[in-house]
Amino acid sequence: MICAPNTKAGRRYNRRLAITMLFYLAFMFLAQWSFHHLHPTGFIVYLLAVLPALPLVASLAVVGLYIADETDEFERTILVQSMLWGLGATLSVATVWGFLEDFARARHLSSFYIFVLFWTCMGISQPFIRQRYQ
Repeated sequence: MICAPNTKAGRRYNRRLAITMLFYLAFMFLAQWSFHHLHPTGFIVYLLAVLPALPLVASLAVVGLYIADETDEFERTILVQSMLWGLGATLSVATVWGFLEDFARARHLSSFYIFVLFWTCMGISQPFIRQRYQ
């Protein structure tokens, strides 16, 4: 997401997102290392599998906090519209790919990629939305 780091809300957003991404990297490393070296079983498997997802879910809350904190209505509008375009594109691609998997035997993709696709589509849409207002 492109936000203005020179605003108070932008600086807070960048700090919060950096913290969540540090937790994501740490949890991902812990999960990968544990599965490769400790070979956990039982409940620990589920805990380690979910652990890296928690900071990613928290990053959604960070964006929500940014929207609430940002006083510039234009910047909020750009962000919300880009999120809507990202959501629409992600739902469209996921739906089409689901039908391809079901009927055309397309390769199964991990649902983790839906999160990546959303942020990618959102990021791609931002400059186009911003340009529309110039």
